[in-house]
Amino acid sequence: MSASAGSPTSHALRKAALMASMLMACSLPCLGGTPADGADEAANLREAYRQLIPRLDHNQFERPLYLDSEESSSTLKGEVYAVMAYPFATVNGAFNDHSRGPLNRCDAIILHPNIKYCRAADAGGGGNTLIVNVSKKEVAEELSTTYRVQFEYDAATTGPGYLQVKLHADRGPLNTRDYRIALEAVALGDNRTFLHLTYAYSYGVIGRLAMKTYLAAFGRGKVGFTNIANPSAAQAEYIGGMRGLMERNTMRYYLAIDAYLGALSSPPDKRLEQRLTDWFDASERYPRQLHEMDRQQYM
Repeated sequence: MSASAGSPTSHALRKAALMASMLMACSLPCLGGTPADGADEAANLREAYRQLIPRLDHNQFERPLYLDSEESSSTLKGEVYAVMAYPFATVNGAFNDHSRGPLNRCDAIILHPNIKYCRAADAGGGGNTLIVNVSKKEVAEELSTTYRVQFEYDAATTGPGYLQVKLHADRGPLNTRDYRIALEAVALGDNRTFLHLTYAYSYGVIGRLAMKTYLAAFGRGKVGFTNIANPSAAQAEYIGGMRGLMERNTMRYYLAIDAYLGALSSPPDKRLEQRLTDWFDASERYPRQLHEMDRQQYM
């Protein structure tokens, strides 16, 4: 269901039509089937951009962005599609460098307030590993009380004007598994890049119960971005529960990527402060969903 106004039934119908057309363009790569080459995937992502132009131009975010989430009995997924005001070379240089890419991803995801630690390390066999500590809380917390997650970094597919980078962990916090953060981008021209961010994980009965317990303790009253109210309603009603949680965190990861890229134009010794400032300012544009602390606490 998309983050736009409408009744639950009309939401479902619009989403079904949109997703069907996007999947026809996307074909097997988006469904986890046989990988296509970079040229095919670039064409697929450009077609997704064309399908989403109306939603990118008119939405609640006041920026060219489309947010979607899905929940099944065993998986949870959030996706952001956005037009970014950076040339493709900037995005590609930041995240597709085999020596610096993992370090840069750490510098980006650490902006998420639930990420308390991130270190890039060489894994066996010459791969790249990100050691990440994830907290239940947005506020400061001792590392000993957080969850440690080991991501494998893979700059999976590239081509002229196309980038795909994946982070994958076998196990995540709260008894989750198959933890995935994937980023793909394609050049649009005019110093713009179309970015697709996917954040997803799987769980069993124990994991689902653990997340429900977490939401009862830390997520009470918190919502996502999808408006599930009837079109005639005077006020928006936003999705809660596990999908609300997924939408909040997917948006936070997107804002982290945006803040990281934006700060690259600052002097190196000013970039960290600039990233933190930009991420906080961007998150405060959506206080109903993302406000957790004041600026001083976050910085």
